[in-house]
Amino acid sequence: MSAEESVRQAYEAYYQRLVTQIAGLVGNLAEAEDAVHEAFARVLGSPASFLRADDAERWLRVAALNVARTRYRRRWLFDRLVRSGRVEIAPSAVPGVSGDRVALLTALRRLAPPTREVVVLYHLADLPVAEVAATLGIPEGTVKARLARGRAALARFLSDDEPAPMTEEVRHA
Repeated sequence: MSAEESVRQAYEAYYQRLVTQIAGLVGNLAEAEDAVHEAFARVLGSPASFLRADDAERWLRVAALNVARTRYRRRWLFDRLVRSGRVEIAPSAVPGVSGDRVALLTALRRLAPPTREVVVLYHLADLPVAEVAATLGIPEGTVKARLARGRAALARFLSDDEPAPMTEEVRHA
């Protein structure tokens, strides 16, 4: 099978799952689609390592995560303003998405990037702790600790009460 055919099959099999996972990380469907498209473009540009990979979906997920991380670093000021609450994402900014989903994406964006990655991969991608650890290159204990901190922070952010201010623990988790 040609490299192009392998990439086409991977695109059909994994594209939607990867977009969902990355959207949870970046809070923007269009940016998630761009990151996943760029990951597939990288495969087409240099397919050798992708074709040798034991787990094609993991390889693509890591590539898309790296793209998303790079984009995150380029947008650091805006993300900082959103997390601090000085700028809010209005539900109208995400057409066709329910208010609950916008609230979840907004809450996820308030988490520190390492914590957000773990929460999204575990809860939105339905990956087991071991797979999250392998994908991110961190120990399983770190995954579990970030999950606990992330869940607690999300519970505060999504409660019906007045939003709690972000703590140092959440900022640097």
